[in-house]
Amino acid sequence: MSAATLWTDVIGIYGRFILSFMLLATTFYLTMFLFSFMSMRREYKLNRFRSHEALLNIAFTKPVSVIVPAHNEEAGIIESIRSLLGLHYPEFEIIVVNDGSNDGMRKQVIEHFQMVPIKRNAQQLIATESVTEVYQSQLLPHLYMLDKQNGGKADALNAGINYAKYSYFCSIDGDSILEQDALVKIMKPIMTSNEDVIASGGSVRIANGNTIQMGSVKQIKLSTKPLVIYQVVEYLRAFLVGRVGLSRYNLLLVISGAFGVFSKEWVVAAGGYSTKTAGEDMELVVRLQRLIKKRRSNKRIAFTADPVCWTEAPETAADLRKQRNRWHRGLLESLWRHRGMTLNPRYGYIGLIVFPYFWIIELLGPVVELCGYMFIVLSLFMGGISIEFAVMLFLAFLLYGSLISLLALILEEWGLQKYSNKKDVLKLYLYSLTEIIWYRPLTVLWRVEGIFQFFLGYSAWGEMKRRGISS
Repeated sequence: MSAATLWTDVIGIYGRFILSFMLLATTFYLTMFLFSFMSMRREYKLNRFRSHEALLNIAFTKPVSVIVPAHNEEAGIIESIRSLLGLHYPEFEIIVVNDGSNDGMRKQVIEHFQMVPIKRNAQQLIATESVTEVYQSQLLPHLYMLDKQNGGKADALNAGINYAKYSYFCSIDGDSILEQDALVKIMKPIMTSNEDVIASGGSVRIANGNTIQMGSVKQIKLSTKPLVIYQVVEYLRAFLVGRVGLSRYNLLLVISGAFGVFSKEWVVAAGGYSTKTAGEDMELVVRLQRLIKKRRSNKRIAFTADPVCWTEAPETAADLRKQRNRWHRGLLESLWRHRGMTLNPRYGYIGLIVFPYFWIIELLGPVVELCGYMFIVLSLFMGGISIEFAVMLFLAFLLYGSLISLLALILEEWGLQKYSNKKDVLKLYLYSLTEIIWYRPLTVLWRVEGIFQFFLGYSAWGEMKRRGISS
């Protein structure tokens, strides 16, 4: 066999492998889209105009401790707290956890909300770095701030749990804005399930470009920066197709750290947030799923697309690279820590279907996709495949990415309709079709880089420079 023939055979086998993988991944995403469609049809078409006023009855709702871990969030912390103070919910407290900030955030919060030191005892449920001071607002008695030594986001959340007085807590990032009815909507699965739901997640959207005043979103509009718009498309795909679909059958492994509600009892029993991983949000949910199976409980973890948290997205390639590196590294850390769940019938469909999906599609998908891009370019230059096959492979990549994004946008327009400006909707459709040209390959490269960082023992957080989302 000649070298040229061997090269052609190798290229052909490798090309068919990549094509098969892309079609498998697309089939899986289309299946999740179908699940998402059925869930949203039931939730939003049948109940679209149902008021949430009945859920606001104080005898029916559960009080919630809202925990805001914050480190150097001077640019947006005041607007975030204002948005929380405006929540339509009968009974809640706000605990801002200043995790050793070295900017002006601490002073800003104390002065703006007229905070004074108080004595407040904490249950030492989870070990954390020392809390040096507890403050309470003189204007708003349900607003507190913990001043603690720096220990990272997970440690700050654990400190907030120790001081939380209610049986449910909501975690929200210090740079985020909640819509006024977001808390009652995210608590709805818990309240209507007789507390069988022990954790509930909500959608996270990109705030860049919105008009935000006094902690409230006054106008929803797209950013003018292409890098941010592509992230909007990406978030819609992840939340409306991925998480809604998995939630339908209690198969969630991720609730975004930016916005989620949890049972304090179950989180403490699971060991709290892990301080040894870059993805503390996924790590906690996986441990909760393990605990449910271990106790043979009928408890569930839910996701609702409607309650929305608006968060600041990276506006530079350098910041986005750090974020995607960290996310993918955190994904691998959680999968590796709990690798014994993979294909383990003890964990039901989570072990038999969801873990293999996360290993193959979510974790290794970027590796295969990156190899696919390289394969198309190299084979066209070096020969070995026909132009027709290269075009077919490119169309498979387009189907894999852009089609799912388009379907997510359809769900958004049909069910939620957050973007009222039709020009913004059209722009999102156009961007979803062009992300494969440069944005998707870039994020794929950065996610593969995160895998290498894991094996090299890289553990830096990679902070994003905050610009603030108020206007």
